[in-house]
Order: sequence, then structure tokens, then C-alpha cells
Amino acid sequence: MNRCPNISSLLRKARHFIGLATTATATATAAATLSTSTPSKSAASAMDDLKTLKTRLCIIGSGPAAHTAAIYAARAELKPILFEGWMANDIAPGGQLTTTSDVENFPGFPEGILGMELTDRFRAQSARFGTEIFTETVTKVDFSSSPFQVFTDAKTVLADAVIVSTGAVAKRLNFPGSGEGPNGFWNRGISACAVCDGAAPIFRNRPLVVIGGGDSAMEEANFLTKYGSRVYIIHRRDSFRASKIMQSRALSNPKIEVVWNSVVMEAYGDGERGVLGGLKVKNVVSGEVSDLKVSGLFFAIGHEPATKFLDGQLELDSDGYVVTKPGTTQTSVRGVFAAGDVQDKKYRQAVTAAGTGCMAALDAEHYLQEIGSQQGKSD
Repeated sequence: MNRCPNISSLLRKARHFIGLATTATATATAAATLSTSTPSKSAASAMDDLKTLKTRLCIIGSGPAAHTAAIYAARAELKPILFEGWMANDIAPGGQLTTTSDVENFPGFPEGILGMELTDRFRAQSARFGTEIFTETVTKVDFSSSPFQVFTDAKTVLADAVIVSTGAVAKRLNFPGSGEGPNGFWNRGISACAVCDGAAPIFRNRPLVVIGGGDSAMEEANFLTKYGSRVYIIHRRDSFRASKIMQSRALSNPKIEVVWNSVVMEAYGDGERGVLGGLKVKNVVSGEVSDLKVSGLFFAIGHEPATKFLDGQLELDSDGYVVTKPGTTQTSVRGVFAAGDVQDKKYRQAVTAAGTGCMAALDAEHYLQEIGSQQGKSD
């Protein structure tokens, strides 16, 4: 892990701001031209038309699922429109990969690749095949009738089919040292994905911590024993909520030690490498604060799928994930599909998200053929 993604993130954000400013300038120029050549009422009407777009397929999202769907759809000449969002869920366009430093488990990059660079490549490949990408956040949708309507603050899109691939955000705790920036150790020893980051050299043969008490925490702790010298599970209660079998696997592992009734108060550096060096841990029963020397901390307290903007128009499960028909990406609304972490709460990997993005594009293409949507009908 290193600070390169932070620099890349700033450059990426600057690029999007420039793009937005350019779009705003072009719109203002168009408005000025209309106002000098036609009556004001006609000019207003024309500007309204500029804000309404029509497409055969609209994709909502910016991660591997969204861009894989866009690549397949664009190559199938569906001319997709993709909304990548602007700091949607407080994450830059590109999704959770933009918060990751070295990605070493995505096929095709034997030396690894920075998360931000990988998402930039996704985007470039989508654009190469003709995907129209807007750096705008979808605020609401209307799936009650066809064509479906997708809304941002600046546009309305009428689409014959929609792919929802807005992902899920890993929940993180907030305490001194847990965030980004010079005083935080996010991506410098703190992560929210053991499977993604656990094998990194920074964690090899060093003591590690997992925070959580569910099945994910047990699974991640067991996974990390392959790399860490010792793995501590810090849990704020005196019992886990994980299933009995997952608890048994963790508690019987000789490399795992549970720190019960405890919470992390602070993360601090090692003073030399500029990475995580340890934690201040408080026992919530006795009030005692102890020092725990570790080189890695992994949040395993769940994820929150980005589905609020759907406003209940698609069937969701009890955790808020979009429900899809087994073996497909079809949602409860015919013609609306879901791909990636927004519908996958088990695997949550970039490569599995890309796979479901492919599935969604093929499902959407077959659906459009089925309803007789012809080339140019909704363009």
C-alpha cells in the first residue's frame, strides 16, 4: 500500500471537474446562441430538449460491473448511456477500487495494478467502443412504465432497458487514525477487504486485527491466518452473532485470538515506515485501555448496498441488496437488470462483478431483441 492512489484520485477528480466545467460552458454557449436566434420561449423549449436523452440501454454505475456491461453493450451496437456518478456514496467514479492501492488478484496484471489505474482503464475501454459517459449521479428512477426514466440533476434519460450496478460500500468505523490523509492509515495498514489486500507484503508475518462479530469477520480472520503471524478479532460484545460453524472455525484456529468486549479507540503509526503500527483498545466493561501492536486492521462489519435512489421500485432483500432471478441478472421489473455488488453480498470481488456485468449486458440485449427494439428506435 502507498499514497499513489491519493494523488491519482486528486488528478481524477480534477479531470472530472474540468469535464463538468466544459459541459457547463458548452450548455451556456448553446443557450446564448438560441436566445439570439429564436424567441425566448422556443429557446427554453430547446434547452429542455437538450436535457432529455433517449437510449436503448442506460447503465447506472462506474465499477467493473458497469463498465463490463458497457463494453459488451457498446460492441453489440446498443449505444449505451452510462452514469458514473459524482462522489456518489462519497466515493469517486470507479467505485471501491478507487480506494484500493495495489490490486493483485485481477487477471491480466501479474505485477499488480493501482486501483485507480484499473478503473481508468475500464472507463477508457467503455468509451473506446462508444459508450456515452456522464459524470452525474442518478438521484431517482421511474420503472413503473416503459420507457424507463432515469433522472440526474441535469438530465432525464428515457431507456428501453436499465442495468443497475451501483455497488455496495464497506462500512467503516470512525476513530482517530482510521481515515485517509497524513494522520490516517487507510490503505496504509487499514482496509475493509481481507481477500483483496490480505496477501500484501505489508501484512506478511505480522500481527493483524479484524473488527467484527459476524460470518464475514470469522471468514476474514481465518483467511488472514495464511499471511499474518497472529490474528486478533476485536468484538464489542461477549459473544459473536456469526453462525455456529463459522464461530467454531475461528475459535479453534490456534493463530486467532479474540479480544472480547472491546472497541478500538485510536490507530497510530510505527514511526518509521509511515504505516499502521498499533491500536489503542478499550475494554467497554472495565474501561481499561491497552496497547495492541499490529500492522493491519480489517473492518468486517458489513456493507451497505447503494439502493436508496431506487425508492423501493425493485425488490430488495432484508439487507437492501437487489434481488435477481437465480441464474440471471433480471430484477423484479422486466427490462431492469442488476449486476455487481449491488446484488452480490457473498463474493464482492472485482472479477465477479465484471462477470455479472457481462451477464447483465447479454440479458439486456436478449430482452431488447425480444421486445422488438430496433436500431435507432430509441437513439
